[in-house]
Amino acid sequence: MSLPRQLRDESDFDQLPNDVPVAATIADIEEKKGFIDYYVFVIEVKNKGSSKYLIYRRYREFLQLHQLLETKYSGEGSESPGPATWSLPTLPGKIYLGNKREIAESRIPELTLYMKKLLALPTWLLLDEDLRMFFYQSDVDSMEQPQNLRRLRPPRAEKTVKEKMDLLSSPRAEVLFDFRGSGTTELNLKKGQLVFLLRQVNADWLEGTVKDHTGIFPQSFVKIIKPLPPSDCDNAEGPSYSCLRCFLVQPHASDTRDVCVQEDLGHEPAYKDLLSRMRMVFQKEDIALNYRDLHGDLIRLLDDEDVLLMIQQSRLRPRTQDRPDNQFLWELHVTLTSDLSLCTKTTDLSACH
Repeated sequence: MSLPRQLRDESDFDQLPNDVPVAATIADIEEKKGFIDYYVFVIEVKNKGSSKYLIYRRYREFLQLHQLLETKYSGEGSESPGPATWSLPTLPGKIYLGNKREIAESRIPELTLYMKKLLALPTWLLLDEDLRMFFYQSDVDSMEQPQNLRRLRPPRAEKTVKEKMDLLSSPRAEVLFDFRGSGTTELNLKKGQLVFLLRQVNADWLEGTVKDHTGIFPQSFVKIIKPLPPSDCDNAEGPSYSCLRCFLVQPHASDTRDVCVQEDLGHEPAYKDLLSRMRMVFQKEDIALNYRDLHGDLIRLLDDEDVLLMIQQSRLRPRTQDRPDNQFLWELHVTLTSDLSLCTKTTDLSACH
């Protein structure tokens, strides 16, 4: 008899809805290029009705779920635990230093065991709303295209003969100006290089390959030699990018950048992630992040709550016709902390001193 059935009353288990998750296995990890680069765990979930599907979860989502369950069911610190308490499995701790890929790889067996123990809890706990939402396949999950699923598929013998790319017939472009990408999402380009085109990200950005490196780059930096076929210009395949308009505001000039990330438009980034990415984009350390409120004033961002307020206010603005569909409604205005002439409004009176 399997472990789940040992820990559950069989009659109770039979009465569970068919969409309740009963087993989960990590099939692979995949790198995502958001405001910071991170890895997600690709999880194959099986429900009581024997249906299988894939979900994509970060470690912090495991941590959020565990904290919610602990609040409701652990009973720790209580002298007389109530009937709705249970001993929860131990979640592997957060690792702060090290190679991100190696950390993600090392967590696969631990998190798989954690999910196995979690789904072996009593039936009444399996009906918890937070637990079911964690294992639920969202619309975002269903649109993802898995890359390898190494732990589900048997290894295949490598082909001895590789197909050669027909260079003369491939969509390609010549680089007109040097371009320095911000982060691993964007390609570094040198004038005169040949870039092989993969797809059109939006009206202003392309995805392509140069010297075995793949990434995105602004179309205005290249001259199209052979255009992409129409089927590759509809963004139907490949990772989905959202673009953020950013401005470096200085006394006598302003530098505008579009930063494209693998995040949906409803994503709410952490303040520290935004600050880190803007330092990388503009190659400056002593900067401050700001946004324009509904009155047009620059407002200083200081923490995650300010970021959330900025996003909420951006939703009150009507969308302009010239704004691309995959562009965030909010924009960042980056100022130098040494430039007091551009000091912005903030609730922290010491921020400008």
